[in-house]
Amino acid sequence: MENEKNTVAPAEHRAGFVNIVGNPNVGKSTLMNDLVGERISIITNKAQTTRHRIMGIVNTPDYQIVYSDTPGVLKPKYRLQESMLEFSEGALTDADILLYVTDVVEDPEKNTDFLARVAKENIPVLLVINKVDLLKNNEQLEDLVTDWKRRLPNAEIFPTSATEKFNVDNLKARIVDLLPVAPPYFGKDALTDKPARFFVTEIIREKLLQNYDKEIPYSTEVVVEKFDEKENAIHIMAVIYVERDSQKGIIIGKGGDKIKKVGIESRLDIEKFFDKKVFLEIFVKVEKDWRNRENKLRQFGYID
Repeated sequence: MENEKNTVAPAEHRAGFVNIVGNPNVGKSTLMNDLVGERISIITNKAQTTRHRIMGIVNTPDYQIVYSDTPGVLKPKYRLQESMLEFSEGALTDADILLYVTDVVEDPEKNTDFLARVAKENIPVLLVINKVDLLKNNEQLEDLVTDWKRRLPNAEIFPTSATEKFNVDNLKARIVDLLPVAPPYFGKDALTDKPARFFVTEIIREKLLQNYDKEIPYSTEVVVEKFDEKENAIHIMAVIYVERDSQKGIIIGKGGDKIKKVGIESRLDIEKFFDKKVFLEIFVKVEKDWRNRENKLRQFGYID
């Protein structure tokens, strides 16, 4: 239960929900981590890294910003992706400020239906053109800005590079300016709405995305079955679910070499995240066609 003093705020305290949306692989998660100042969302160079809506909370005595990272907008091919799209579409309905993230290489014609909905928003929309460090000259940036002004005429445009942290401070300052007067929505010591187990599953999923090719990492789900935290150490038992027996063999690797590598890399990052010694056990199980099964998606937290 939160301490009541955490929810008491001065009359001019400001607070709001800042939701980050956009197509896959434009750098939403990197930007989210930059804005929060902590590693909340996992980052890989592959699309569809983010599956859930993840909140990162920034607190000062004067304001509270609740950022939400969302899955990239895509045309769903299976039930899991339908759920991911619902997380993104839901972010349009409860935002005080909307960050629409694009980059300098993506096709602006991608997912025009979603973009049309963003254009109709009555709340402040900040258009982030990410990865500007990849441009060769200012003329290219000017052309992009002109094009996006036509597509989102009511948006304020922020050319940025999340990886280089270019113009991120100016974006932060503008977000603070736009926050409505409101009491905090979460305790002033809160960093996220997710439990500790969630970040263990995300770190292991990140290692799966980094260590396996093609469809394999997208066919996996991670569940933490044991999280036993003591003062100086945490004992974790996690299960990686796959859809087919052949995928289980690929995940484990010859003589268990692949799963051992995933385990070592995951343990090191989990130790860094919690600042404690971690004992990690990982098992692999087959759950056929789980991405299209409502009961499994509910169990894994994709459907309420």
